[in-house]
Amino acid sequence: MDFSGAAVPSRRRFLKGTAAATISMGLLGGTAHAGAPVKSTHGSGFCNLNIFLAHSRQYSKAAGTELVFINTPTSAEMVTFLGMGQVDVGLMPYTSFMALYDKGAPVKIVAGGGVEGCAIVARPGLDSPQKLKGKTLGTFQMDTLEVMPYDYLKKNGIAFKDVKVRYMGNTPEAVEAFKAGAIDWICTIEPYASALVNDVKGAVMLTDGVDLYGKGYTDCVLAARASLMKDNPAGLKAIIKGMMQAQLDAETKTEEVLKELVGKYYKTSMENARIAQGKQPAVVDARSQTDFILQRTDSVVEMGYIKKKPGRDAIDWTLLEAVIKENPDLYSKLKYKSASA
Repeated sequence: MDFSGAAVPSRRRFLKGTAAATISMGLLGGTAHAGAPVKSTHGSGFCNLNIFLAHSRQYSKAAGTELVFINTPTSAEMVTFLGMGQVDVGLMPYTSFMALYDKGAPVKIVAGGGVEGCAIVARPGLDSPQKLKGKTLGTFQMDTLEVMPYDYLKKNGIAFKDVKVRYMGNTPEAVEAFKAGAIDWICTIEPYASALVNDVKGAVMLTDGVDLYGKGYTDCVLAARASLMKDNPAGLKAIIKGMMQAQLDAETKTEEVLKELVGKYYKTSMENARIAQGKQPAVVDARSQTDFILQRTDSVVEMGYIKKKPGRDAIDWTLLEAVIKENPDLYSKLKYKSASA
């Protein structure tokens, strides 16, 4: 596959172009009635494991709620669909959520997705941040996978403008571009980070994010439209409970779960999936990460994606806390609670 002609949009054009316009359409959208299916978008990394397994096994059906996936061709459209009301919930990077919220979309963070598992991988020989100057980064716009390289370079005294940036459409495209040598370094998620280090001879993992953000840092979150929270709270609670059950299954029956998901949801080998699952556990209870999520938006403001930092009202753990209270036995069995990986 040839990526040499891939477009490289600038951040300024992004903000003034279609993406900003469609995000602004978040003010549109219908209501989510009780008993109706809950439509969701999702990403591709292991932070999505809980919602993937909840979808595969349809755990929420026991409470009368069907979880329906609406697939999107690019990461940007995944966010846009939630903003426009074409879906009710979305498992997405918290930075993408913040951009939606900043544009006035009626959305809230309601539960966690996954912790850790973001990584910067460089081609052979690019084994220090200084060597990245002038090199091409493959990433996604308005994503945690763009904010991490920004923070990594900033920590090492390098300006983001000193590197070239190529915005990719989706993770498989970015991974193939790295393998083909069309990009020099990449910020990606598990299982793809581990797979690249294993599959590309000499590739080096420059950071897994822990040195930047601390252990147990949040990557993705479950965001929901306010209409779903108001009109069908029982349906949303059923989804959150299903994700909690999926987390327990992944923690206690890991091999069985990976066999079910690899191939169907993850395009990687079982070997790479086993490695990755331990590096990016999916954690539903992200309450302890509230401050982290809000503080990380400093970089999003600096990068020009949002005008002001969101307040605490962007996050609503009410339904998550209700699920925990109503299911004490299930919650007590979880290995990872409150995102303490």
